[in-house]
Amino acid sequence: MTVSETTLPLADHEKTFAGHPVGLVNLFFTEMWERFSYYGMRAILVLYMVAAVSEGGLGMSNKNAGEIYGWYTMLVYLSSLPGGLIADKILGARWAVLIGGIIIALGHFTIAFPSLATFYGGMGLIVVGTGLLKPNISGMLGMLYKEGDPRRDGGFSIFYMGINIGAMLSPLVCGYLAQGTEFKAWLTSVGLSEHHSWHWGFGAAGVGMMIGLIHYVIQWKQLGTAGLRPQRKKSENDGKNAKEALTPDEVKRLGAIAVLFVFNILFWAIYEQGGSSLNIFADKCTDTTIGGWAFPSSWLQTFQATFVIIFAPLFSILWLKLGDKQPSAPAKFAIGLLLLGLGIALMVPASVLASQGKVSPLWLICVFLLQDMGELCLSPVGLSTVTKLAPARLVGITMGAWFIGMALGNGLAGYVGGFFDEKNLSGMSTLFGSMAAATFVGTIVLFLLVPTVRKLMGSAR
Repeated sequence: MTVSETTLPLADHEKTFAGHPVGLVNLFFTEMWERFSYYGMRAILVLYMVAAVSEGGLGMSNKNAGEIYGWYTMLVYLSSLPGGLIADKILGARWAVLIGGIIIALGHFTIAFPSLATFYGGMGLIVVGTGLLKPNISGMLGMLYKEGDPRRDGGFSIFYMGINIGAMLSPLVCGYLAQGTEFKAWLTSVGLSEHHSWHWGFGAAGVGMMIGLIHYVIQWKQLGTAGLRPQRKKSENDGKNAKEALTPDEVKRLGAIAVLFVFNILFWAIYEQGGSSLNIFADKCTDTTIGGWAFPSSWLQTFQATFVIIFAPLFSILWLKLGDKQPSAPAKFAIGLLLLGLGIALMVPASVLASQGKVSPLWLICVFLLQDMGELCLSPVGLSTVTKLAPARLVGITMGAWFIGMALGNGLAGYVGGFFDEKNLSGMSTLFGSMAAATFVGTIVLFLLVPTVRKLMGSAR
């Protein structure tokens, strides 16, 4: 079997933009709008589920809402494994992203119709669509860089900034449509039910995905041959080569990914509290008024993305400036976990103060700041590391497997977040304190494993 088009190094003949392959521009904006749709729904999902039926919500308990949130976000990432496999074997990453985006948009528009059946049905479509899009758009980005290209980590950091521009804008738009008192008043003034405002928020997420798809198709040619359906020449050894055994070096590299995979789960189990327990804390225990004007509690989630947008280019420049002196991938992971633990630890005193009344939103803003600094040390570096270490013929499925770690972390986040009870203040501080302790233990263990992981990675950094 010849080398497929999905693995051709493109840097030699592609145009560049700001020193990076021009295809990064397409993937940057496509992912930005996909994340707008995802985080727009995420910002209001749990709040919609726990809102009383009289307020247009589903009237669920925190525990049930947390479990559903956990299962949904887990399946969104878990579907990345079959999505990567389908791209590797059938569609190619390019077409998998397009088809996945269409299915995602249909899912959001389905939830825009108020019924329990459309709620679950829409979530199911989003799960399927994200499985096709999420691993393959990251895999295509890796294909734009040759092995050993020092721009790779910087490119993924820029790509990650695009993710967070979408995540920053979506809570403002979808959150306002779902919770904004002015928008609800407008609905009433035109003869519509204010209780359907939640579904306007869900519908806006679908519009965002459609904008991303239009942009993706318009700039299709910028991607060169990256992600096109693999072209195979028939030969006597075709079937034999397709099942080529892993080399010892490839096994070691996959072993390094496996070690980081475990800590990836821990990171997202704590970080994703932003959509569950921290989201409810913002709604029930945080003062969301400025000069007497009440703003939607979901707006606080925009800080998670805003800080990434501010610091992502700085981290990209930092890694480029340090060059060979920059920390190794496992060391960056450990630093990311440390910052995450410091962030969630702030919720312990915040929970204690909540016993005296609603607390300042600055507590959550500081939590998000520390967590996002940790995210920039871990998440884009993790994506880049997988594309560096995975065998070229298995990039899609390996990236899909990587997202399983995020899936398990999201599922665990929903389960743990379900124990949050704004009426049990001592229980809140214990819950957040336990999260912080688990993260600090994980940090210490990973720092001790850094030399071992570096050996497994071989020449890769």
